[in-house]
Amino acid sequence: MIDTNMLNQLKEVFKRLENTVELVYDQCDNSKQEELVDMLSAVAKTSEKINVRQSDQISQTPRFRLRANGAFNGVVFSGIPGGHEFSSLVLAILNSDKKGKLPDESIIGRIQRLKGPIRLRTFISLSCENCPEVVQTLNLMAIFHPDFQHEMVDGAFSRDEVESLNIQSVPSVVQSDGRLLSAGKTGLGELLSKLEDEFGSSQSETQTLGDYDVVVVGGGPAGASAAIYSARKGLKTAIIAEKIGGQVQDTKGIENLISVTYTEGPQLSAQLAKHIAEYDIQVLEHRRVKNVVNDTLKTVDLDSGERLNTKALIVTTGAKWRELGVPGEKEYIGRGVAYCPHCDGPMYKGKNVAVVGGGNSGVEAAIDLSGIVNSVTLLEFGPELKADQVLVEKAKSIKNISIITNAKSTQILGDEDKVVGLEYEDLANKQINNIEVDGVFVQIGLAPNSGFVRDIVETNRFGEIETDEKCKTSVEGIYAAGDVTTTPYKQIIIAMGEGAKAALAAFEDLTMVNA
Repeated sequence: MIDTNMLNQLKEVFKRLENTVELVYDQCDNSKQEELVDMLSAVAKTSEKINVRQSDQISQTPRFRLRANGAFNGVVFSGIPGGHEFSSLVLAILNSDKKGKLPDESIIGRIQRLKGPIRLRTFISLSCENCPEVVQTLNLMAIFHPDFQHEMVDGAFSRDEVESLNIQSVPSVVQSDGRLLSAGKTGLGELLSKLEDEFGSSQSETQTLGDYDVVVVGGGPAGASAAIYSARKGLKTAIIAEKIGGQVQDTKGIENLISVTYTEGPQLSAQLAKHIAEYDIQVLEHRRVKNVVNDTLKTVDLDSGERLNTKALIVTTGAKWRELGVPGEKEYIGRGVAYCPHCDGPMYKGKNVAVVGGGNSGVEAAIDLSGIVNSVTLLEFGPELKADQVLVEKAKSIKNISIITNAKSTQILGDEDKVVGLEYEDLANKQINNIEVDGVFVQIGLAPNSGFVRDIVETNRFGEIETDEKCKTSVEGIYAAGDVTTTPYKQIIIAMGEGAKAALAAFEDLTMVNA
């Protein structure tokens, strides 16, 4: 099951282990039990610090728990963590010995302050690319919290339970009473906030982290660029982000970053993090800004209970694509559901796609895609396209573009691996129709992540922050860059340039003040 090359890599990875970690599997007569035992035994052979043994418990499905420092730590796997979930097993072993990439002390403190008992189960599919992040995050919380249990459940072994709980997407995080806590891709910061809201948290005093020259909010391309340029200028810099890389992490293929012929979102995000780490930059990841007080020194309050003061604030929180909010959308992001035709269009060369949205962005997407794909079906909710007439006429003149109006998208269809179709309701006759497509591009607009400063700086009617040619906002000392602003063309390379520009403008202004 595990090839020789992988076993050799695991030997290197597990050299860091200092204490024994036990993989304790239940007794089970399922036909897959032997496969599980073989996997765990193979993993154990890569390190003398990993032991495998059978428990006296009986389970209907292959199931095992992790034990470290003489006690079970709340991490449970029901199923065989192969495929994308194999990394969850590896990280669970490392994290059980407090090894691997761990959150900082402030985030660990928030986890430990959650009010228990907490009992969660995450239903997954081994083909799901978004499931491991959720599983790994909740496993990590279980390891650091004394009254927290998290169980990964492979839905293939628990079909009756999946049906009884009405689980229609993965990953789905379910509480002990069957209530859904979270569905779809989400990160540590968002999950932690949901748990705090659901279970409560013991209070902690506000922790002041000190004064900075520049605080960058947002960890995407614009934010990384702004932080690096600020640090290079000798400014005391901090960067606040839910995750370094931002939405770039969700981008499959990137082929338009000049000088980089091809990369993928997770890889570029890792490179951004590595570059940031080369400088003296305070990285505050897995956090959101709750409030900003504008004064000579700007005060930034975080959801972690921390506070920073800064002379200059650079907002680079980006924008998120407006979602359809229909079944299948979150499950197939990156596997047929896309939001950027410029980035992802080339992946669908010669295939059939749908574009949802008849405004300028939707029609432009259909036109752009028509030169790459086999066919484009453009769907608009209203009775006619809302785009500029010149764009509408252009789209209608292209032979491989079909236009459907009065179409309400109701579900994205997939085969558990990729998108295979789109279901929509014909609002004129209430009939439900399906079209077979390989990809669905959602083009119903962008929602800028500007809420926390919208009452301070000027924004347009879409919520985008108004900036000048130097990325200055309407408020002295506050700058903005990237997709959260009115700057046209939401592209990675443009965001990087705007982030650098904002940092240089802040440096210039701070230098003049100190002159």
